[in-house]
Amino acid sequence: MHGHHARPSSTLFGSSSAPSSDRTAGRHSRPGRIATRLRRRFLVYGAVEFLSTHVPDDPGPGEECLLLVHARQVVGEVHYRMCARCARGVITDVTLDERFHGSGLGTRALSHLRARHPGTAWHSTLTLRATRDLLRRMRIPTTDPGPLCAHAG
Repeated sequence: MHGHHARPSSTLFGSSSAPSSDRTAGRHSRPGRIATRLRRRFLVYGAVEFLSTHVPDDPGPGEECLLLVHARQVVGEVHYRMCARCARGVITDVTLDERFHGSGLGTRALSHLRARHPGTAWHSTLTLRATRDLLRRMRIPTTDPGPLCAHAG
């Protein structure tokens, strides 16, 4: 009966046809899709923690990894190198669990790195399409995979 309260009940003013209940047409044909995307985005912003670790047994002094943790499970990693003397950082790898693709987690992780290391000029060596698009959105330029700084040798 929803929506029938303003319809005339007699046929004096014309036919009173009931509204179509066809769920396959119209703009609300897939109501769960947007809700699922929003639910996933809220999950990313509330339940995912960032843990920074130093990568063991790596030759460079600035090799670090940002772990993205959800419910005691690593759902993503951002590998990067830092040089505090030059105030430069290079992102060398970004990996996300498949279920978190398109949820904004990559953008949030790179924003976290920028906030954690203010004044650092970030670059990247990534060339894969998905990460390239993420870095373009975040305005992080790509560089050669060579040494981080001239003094690092």
